[in-house]
Amino acid sequence: QVQLVESGGGLVQAGGSLRLSCAASGSIVSTLYMAWYRQAPGKQREVVAIINSRGITSYADFVEGRFTISRDSPKNTVYLQMNSLKPEDTAVYYCKAAFPTRSEYWGQGTQVTVSS
Repeated sequence: QVQLVESGGGLVQAGGSLRLSCAASGSIVSTLYMAWYRQAPGKQREVVAIINSRGITSYADFVEGRFTISRDSPKNTVYLQMNSLKPEDTAVYYCKAAFPTRSEYWGQGTQVTVSS
């Protein structure tokens, strides 16, 4: 079983930046992919960015080139660099690990609040 711990959230003004980290208790080398999701109040959880085992990335349309997902496999950590933040980016951000066995693990989430 893998435990995921997110960090790096906080309060930032519109136009600012944050870097989220997701530290895994075990190796992420064998994952199919790692991903960041977010959930705003009253809304469904939605995918933000995905990085697969080969380092190929994909992003939700609303990212518009502002976010970058990356992974440091030796450190078992995935990052989400968020620039040019907007108030509508306010949400709880979650990290997810998906394995070939179809097991999936989620972190507890980290709050990101963007003020206008």
